[in-house]
Amino acid sequence: MPADSTNAASDRFNRPWMTWVLYAAAAYNIVWGAVVVLAPAFTFRLLGVDLDSLDDEAVKLLLPIWQCVGMIIGVYGIGYAVAARDPLRHWPIVLVGLLGKLFGPIGFVDAVFVREIFPLSFGYTIVTNDLIWWAPFTLILLAARKRHRRPLGG
Repeated sequence: MPADSTNAASDRFNRPWMTWVLYAAAAYNIVWGAVVVLAPAFTFRLLGVDLDSLDDEAVKLLLPIWQCVGMIIGVYGIGYAVAARDPLRHWPIVLVGLLGKLFGPIGFVDAVFVREIFPLSFGYTIVTNDLIWWAPFTLILLAARKRHRRPLGG
């Protein structure tokens, strides 16, 4: 098999949009994470949550936890930047990202409708942090599956 055949097969599945999507996800996550880490109250105020209406102990607990969420989101961004260099090779990073983007909305629904601890306005973060990435991440994973699929008996 010629040395170029692996690259040719890879190019057949790897599309430039995949790289751009992952770089966009990286930039978004790093910026969003940095804002939440450096100014945790900003997001709450932006979404209409009046922190002054909460008792001091709740705010002292809530803001550091929210900063940890921002740190995690920012770290995902670094992973997406790595995956952008070769999306089909680094599909496990994309899979972990998609799982986070699936579980985040589940946690949101629980926090809003079951536990009633978040306002519905937090749903805006779900749209930009999670929902818009479902389709492109899924398509990247499907392409990776096609690329790495081996014929039966092979």
